[in-house]
Amino acid sequence: MLRSLARWCFRHRRIVAGGWLGLLAAAYIGSQLTGNAYTNSITLPDTQSASAIRLLQSASPQVAGDSEQVVFATTAGALVTDPVIEMRVNSLLQKLGALPHVSQIISPYTTAGSRSVNAAQTVAFATVTFDRQISDLTDSLATTFVGTARAAAGNGLQVAVSGQLAENANPPSLGGAGLGILLAGAVLLLTFGSLIAAALPLVSALVALGAATSLIAVVSHVVSITTYAPEVAVLIGLGVGVDYALFILTRHRQGLTSGLPSEASIVEAVNASGRAVLVAGIIVSIALLGMVVLGVTFLSGLAVATFLGVVFTMIAALTLLPALLGFAGLRALSRRQRRKLASGGQVAKTQQRWALWSAWAAFVSRRPAVPAFVALALVALIATPFLSLRPGTSDEGNDPRGSTTRQAYDLLASGFGAGFNGPLQLVALVHGNTDQATLTRLASTVQKQRDVAGVSAPLFINDSRGSAVGLVNVYPDSAPQDAATATLLTELRDHVVPASLAGSGLTVYVGGETALSTDFDQLITDKLPLFVGIVVLVSFLLLLFVFRSAVIPLISAAMNVLSVAVAFGVLVAVFQWGWLGNLIGVSPGPVEAPLLVFQFAVLFGLSTDYQVFLLSRIREERLKTGNSVAAVRDGLAATGRTITTAALIMILVFASFILGNNRLLKEFGVGFAAGILVDAVLIRMAIVPSLMLLGRDLTWWLPGAVTRFVPQIGGSEPGRVPLLRAAAKLGRADRQRSVRSGVRTRAARD
Repeated sequence: MLRSLARWCFRHRRIVAGGWLGLLAAAYIGSQLTGNAYTNSITLPDTQSASAIRLLQSASPQVAGDSEQVVFATTAGALVTDPVIEMRVNSLLQKLGALPHVSQIISPYTTAGSRSVNAAQTVAFATVTFDRQISDLTDSLATTFVGTARAAAGNGLQVAVSGQLAENANPPSLGGAGLGILLAGAVLLLTFGSLIAAALPLVSALVALGAATSLIAVVSHVVSITTYAPEVAVLIGLGVGVDYALFILTRHRQGLTSGLPSEASIVEAVNASGRAVLVAGIIVSIALLGMVVLGVTFLSGLAVATFLGVVFTMIAALTLLPALLGFAGLRALSRRQRRKLASGGQVAKTQQRWALWSAWAAFVSRRPAVPAFVALALVALIATPFLSLRPGTSDEGNDPRGSTTRQAYDLLASGFGAGFNGPLQLVALVHGNTDQATLTRLASTVQKQRDVAGVSAPLFINDSRGSAVGLVNVYPDSAPQDAATATLLTELRDHVVPASLAGSGLTVYVGGETALSTDFDQLITDKLPLFVGIVVLVSFLLLLFVFRSAVIPLISAAMNVLSVAVAFGVLVAVFQWGWLGNLIGVSPGPVEAPLLVFQFAVLFGLSTDYQVFLLSRIREERLKTGNSVAAVRDGLAATGRTITTAALIMILVFASFILGNNRLLKEFGVGFAAGILVDAVLIRMAIVPSLMLLGRDLTWWLPGAVTRFVPQIGGSEPGRVPLLRAAAKLGRADRQRSVRSGVRTRAARD
């Protein structure tokens, strides 16, 4: 099938290129006509925080929306209670109250806001409530809201804004994608020595991603897709797409230098490396779509967007790239290689392999236990911090210095304590004075808890049905991202609130933004094992069919998990412990829980890319010779340079995430870059070939009962060896090697 596809794309290259350009234009026009419906909303069913939001929405819509804190601080010995400062603050609050969707403002100069002024009277805050959730408020409103507030600063008064809407007003900086593309192009140019060859993988990936991002905008009207999902899809799709094209292009260049005509070389390249691209792309896609089973809109949208980027780049590598190679002809080679062919000879096989990788493959084949042990030790060392992983959600204290949210966080922490940056909320639907008294007693009880810094006076807002919504803000001693805050939340929900309400008939939900984040993290943590199991099982079955081996899928799954553990270990060291934090502009905090799911999916799939590419070449060599040891040696020598070059390109692309000011995207960049580096260099180039050399024919073992259900793909297998016979053969080979080693040792002594 792939041969026919490649041949058709080569012979009809103008149609293929025109078709892709037409698809790109159509997708772009469609996205312009429909616009996009990106949102940052999160759906969390069956949680107290979600129940609190639904109660507020149904009973009192005017306080059910987003809440922001406008923080005021004085300098030069002034107090926030000074008449001049109070007049300026009240004037500002009037302007904010006139903005769209602002439903309520609690001023620090009113009775309801009397606890919003610190004891030293140098810091105060006003609570601004909107009638809509953050997902329904526009970025333009966020910019206007923050701009209006900060315009009042000056002359001894500082003003900053805290909250999700204010986060949306922070100037976005998603990283240096352009720099990543330039560096990837430079690596391709140095690798191939041809400007055209270096440009082809980038052109293939960029055309595909252009169509994919336009389609993502259209799909956002059907699937809830987060605002920065397209950027994540582009960066991941760029790395994956360039890798896929690189695998095929490298094989095509090898065919040309061996004297094959252009069409035959392209067909052979797509048939050989294209199969690896297809299998790898399918596994990445399965891993991504596996996130949909978690039932979290945020992750589902991110998965769909990234899936579209990966699929489009995979299809482009199998169709558009062969067409472009047809246009390029021999110009896909360097000038030196073209001169060699023009002189009437093919490039020697040894010249098609980098001497370093030939030497490394020879060393690994002679002493497989040494690189396996050393590489495993290094991988284990790097992954060790993973054992201290604390998933969570970072707070505004991790925002870039100079942003309004970071300034507000620091001012509130200095004036009141860190817990005032993320209050918990007690929310209840109350009927009559008895329920109001019960909620007031509960507020007093909560105030006495050990880790509570303060509790606001209960606020009762009447609804249209004669009832009221009771709302109490609880301010912890600790910051929103601290483990102590999560502990307090659990204590309130499981013990304090039930004990205080026993026999009263009143239902109180503990919600708020901090509780919402905690519930979100817990939901992901609870469903993570199911997600991991599905991804591992499906990838195992797919590799079982592709390589007709029960051992190779097990090795692949174990190695992929090691790669993910390394990435998580580096994340813990950098973002949780703070190692090198100053270098990349982050402070210690938890590792984002959504990142763990997404990074597992992507890294598991990308690790499989390199595994499939390496094993496809090893299997190809084994089909030719029937010698498992020689197949590993020759396959490693032939693919080592390509895999490490592909990994370097992907590392450069992912490292561009780090240049942005978004903590979550920095975690993406660091985790992906670290995981791919270790995976390509230590795992695929050392551990995997060493294990296959130590196992020899056992590596290709498949139970006889399963064999008849697994179809032949890409050639007939050499005679399959039963398990016990393969083990006996392995033992004889070890004894023979020991005898030969002893003879050489005695000869050396003599």
